[in-house]
Amino acid sequence: MSTALVKRGPSVPVAYILLLLGWFGLCGLHRFYLGRWVSGLLWLLTFGLLGVGQIIDIFFVPRMAEDYRRGAPVW
Repeated sequence: MSTALVKRGPSVPVAYILLLLGWFGLCGLHRFYLGRWVSGLLWLLTFGLLGVGQIIDIFFVPRMAEDYRRGAPVW
């Protein structure tokens, strides 16, 4: 019996909790968690692109988690 190794990625609910912390000034933590260091730093320094990026990321978190699991290149 062979067992395939499944790459466990970040949890989407945890990413959403980190996204919510952005509304308290810690923007970008969800992007760091999802392996997107460059954009995470940008979000941190610009307060989530002045809040607009935080709102947009509400819809993109599941896709970012899936990209991380697949090993897709991220920015």
